Amino acid sequence: MLRFRSLGSGSTGNAALVETTSAGRTSRLLVDCGFGLKQLDLRLAQAGLAASDIDAVFVTHEHGDHIGCAHTLSRRNRIPVWMSEGTWLATGGRDFEGLLNIARDDAEFTVGDICVQPFTVPHDAREPLQLRCTDGNRTLGVLTDLGHATAHVLARLGGVHSLLLEFNHDSELLANSSYPPFLKHRVGGNYGHLSNTAAADIARALLHDGLRHVVAAHLSEQNNRPEIVRRLMAEALGGNEAEMLTATATEGSPWLDV
Repeated sequence: MLRFRSLGSGSTGNAALVETTSAGRTSRLLVDCGFGLKQLDLRLAQAGLAASDIDAVFVTHEHGDHIGCAHTLSRRNRIPVWMSEGTWLATGGRDFEGLLNIARDDAEFTVGDICVQPFTVPHDAREPLQLRCTDGNRTLGVLTDLGHATAHVLARLGGVHSLLLEFNHDSELLANSSYPPFLKHRVGGNYGHLSNTAAADIARALLHDGLRHVVAAHLSEQNNRPEIVRRLMAEALGGNEAEMLTATATEGSPWLDV
């Protein structure tokens, strides 16, 4: 059984757990750990886990709300870390004491019984990767921090059964926000973050009969509203607004079976 849970998603920090249990063995992957070590430990405890329960960490890119305490966590608990070479270099090429593994576009690797398939995305980082995770039966897509969906992105996420998807901002709220012009351009640009309408278009493109969950993630606290997101999700997926799922910055999401 493959399942996932956001530990928190937003500009202040992002982390998600992917877990599968097979033949009595449980494998767990932490996707990003964009919090301080104390806060991450607290959020893991709220999920019923400790850092020692994590088998590996996958860091999508070097921005602080995603890489967070990855280096400290890895060395403290001797946890292997996967990230692109560009991400590693962008953070200063720090010594992971033999625990660093280089991830590459379309080069799959395994964490226990989880097969991880990274793919490149357009974002203003050195070599950002997002990912597809499968236990061989069910498949989860993780797609946050990108400015637009390329054909490559959509191809890698085709047929997923659950999706953690960025709904970062409402374009009108962003345009009328107090952000300076350069930041508005960066967030709303092709290498920034997904607008609600762009994310809804992705959800619509990936919709199929086997798609069980779409969880909206990385909502901007200043430039978005959960009710706007839920409305657009319901329109894209053909569901009820009240049933649409959003990962919050403070609590993330509950455990969800893929």
